[in-house]
Amino acid sequence: MKSATEDRLVPILRISFPDNDRLGRGKMELLERIRETGSISAAGRAMDMSYRRAWLLVSELNRMFNEPVVESQRGGQKGGGAALTPFGEELVERFRNMERALRSSLAGDLAWLESNRAPRTVSGE
Repeated sequence: MKSATEDRLVPILRISFPDNDRLGRGKMELLERIRETGSISAAGRAMDMSYRRAWLLVSELNRMFNEPVVESQRGGQKGGGAALTPFGEELVERFRNMERALRSSLAGDLAWLESNRAPRTVSGE
């Protein structure tokens, strides 16, 4: 059974850049996981993503902006790691602020859509 939050309408922010670059919730979640784990590989695993895919997304993010978003360290006694740069921290904060602003500005319209949508039926009922 779905919870009330799983059944509500949710606007999703995705910003399309020229040349097909995109910034969305998946990349933001990856950055937040890197912040939590200190590792691109652990962040990817937490999202059921291969290290290669996580690394490619980090590389894409670093290429999209004038400043790096994630810095990685190779080897060493602890085997290296990764961390968000100050710019990366601000990117995550600003993106999450944009999401909140989007939800807030669309609240009335979403409520209207919700009140007018047809009830869902589960197959077999």
